[in-house]
Amino acid sequence: MKRYLRLAGLVLALTPLAYPYGSLLEAAEAAGKSPNGVRYHGGDEIILQGFHWNVVRTAPNNWYSTLAGMAPSIAADGFSAIWMPVPWRDFSSWSDSSNGTSGGGEGYFWHDFNKNGRYGSDSLLKQAASALNGAGVKPIYDVVPNHMNRGYPDKEINLPAGQGLWRNDCADPGNYPNDCDDGDRFVGGDADLNTGHPQNQAMFQQEFANLRNNYGGAGLRFDFVRGYAGERVDSWMGQAHDDGFCVGELWKAPGEYPSWDWRNGASWQQILKDWSDRAKCTIFDFALKERMQNGSVSDWRHGLNGNPDPRWREVAVTFVDNHDTGYSPGPNGGQHHWPLPDHLLKRAYAYILASPGMPVVYWSHMYDWGYGDFIRQLIQIRRAAGIKADSAIQFHAGFSGLVATVSGSQQQLLIALDSNLEGPGQVASGDFSQALTSDNGQVRIWRTGTGTGTGSGGDGDLVSVNFRCDNGVTQPGDSVYAVGNSSELGNWSPAAAVLLSDTSGYPTWRGAISLPAQQALEWKCIIRNESNPTQVKSWQPGANNSLTSAAGASTSGSF
Repeated sequence: MKRYLRLAGLVLALTPLAYPYGSLLEAAEAAGKSPNGVRYHGGDEIILQGFHWNVVRTAPNNWYSTLAGMAPSIAADGFSAIWMPVPWRDFSSWSDSSNGTSGGGEGYFWHDFNKNGRYGSDSLLKQAASALNGAGVKPIYDVVPNHMNRGYPDKEINLPAGQGLWRNDCADPGNYPNDCDDGDRFVGGDADLNTGHPQNQAMFQQEFANLRNNYGGAGLRFDFVRGYAGERVDSWMGQAHDDGFCVGELWKAPGEYPSWDWRNGASWQQILKDWSDRAKCTIFDFALKERMQNGSVSDWRHGLNGNPDPRWREVAVTFVDNHDTGYSPGPNGGQHHWPLPDHLLKRAYAYILASPGMPVVYWSHMYDWGYGDFIRQLIQIRRAAGIKADSAIQFHAGFSGLVATVSGSQQQLLIALDSNLEGPGQVASGDFSQALTSDNGQVRIWRTGTGTGTGSGGDGDLVSVNFRCDNGVTQPGDSVYAVGNSSELGNWSPAAAVLLSDTSGYPTWRGAISLPAQQALEWKCIIRNESNPTQVKSWQPGANNSLTSAAGASTSGSF
């Protein structure tokens, strides 16, 4: 949310499930925490922000239907998670006659926990969550525990005045340590909830569990975390969704802290990591965003995701723009409080999708403004290389722009942005090939072969592995495919999945696929339209199938 603004927020998503959510959700979230206890879902998410600021005006009351209909395409494009809008009602409205602008209803002055809001109805939300989970895209709900629309009558949540439930009822000398809350006021504070009050804390804990159990939630995106303590988020997650994904939005520059606060003289990275340590959640990489806005391309190395310590990289959720910072289709162009200049957009997406951290792609960049094909290519490159949040990154000096080598589990990537680097041989050994070039050579990525990712470049011997998918009941025009985390299995892109053509034992589907030997792989069965690869009808539920490739090995999954 904008540092000073009165309305704002964000949203996310994550893996393949279907109603009922209980046991399947737990199975899919087995990798929930990092070795350092951070709730990061294995650090391999690629997240789509599933809305923009003007959705409540451009698609009033029907956005959930849009998400449900696009679920197969979102999965086919390579996203494993989706940041959902705030699911609660918001009856707020505002207008500024001086410039003719107006808004309201985006969710950030929420009214109560009723799900019949301006994005759609309760039932449409459940349908969208089911469709997304069924396609293998995990919903992460945007939540606002700090503030609400205090002045609107007839709230389902009864918060009597004068009992400390409202932050505004507390004496405030100007800074939070002497206040009854544990964070900043939202704007003037008249809409603030006292998150420290036991009733409020329990109320949100119950609702967070409800989003998990009844609305397919795989995690939470916490809005305006400058308004409440990281420890409170850790407590909520521990009680309601301990293995879920969580990310905080801490948009607060060091100079905004009081002079006596240690953070006033700290770096953006230090402030973000401190909150993450206390919340045990990931954090939006505003250190990187600040350098994108105010530094040169070479300065992008100073984001949280470029920190030399993997414990810092693993908590970074990287982004280029979102509903708060960037433009949106529709009235007034949305909020656009900190938009990245257009000429840097491809460079920025190439960097976040080829480097450590967990990248978030803004809906409008992906589906409204023509960057979709470029982003799809980058997602495939990232998946094929096996880049994760804590992957190693090495920056190379002596060149213009930014030059970095990133080591994934399968391949190494060499990134050159605005650089005079002539080729991989100047900075790395091994057999690199061009993976992407764009913007007249200002965006270039090379990669090694599909071996161990150490830079040796060998593809290794290919072996034939037997794949089987059981209970693959299909309609005419559909077939069963195998899709997984290697280039031979489509890098989780259904459009590049491998057809299992042996139907002699229908509804069991079989096929032999050639794979590099001794690779640890994960995969799933999907039912997909034969002529339109974006039309995925069903994903295999539950956890991914796993195998180590070897000659004659067999692996199976089931719908």
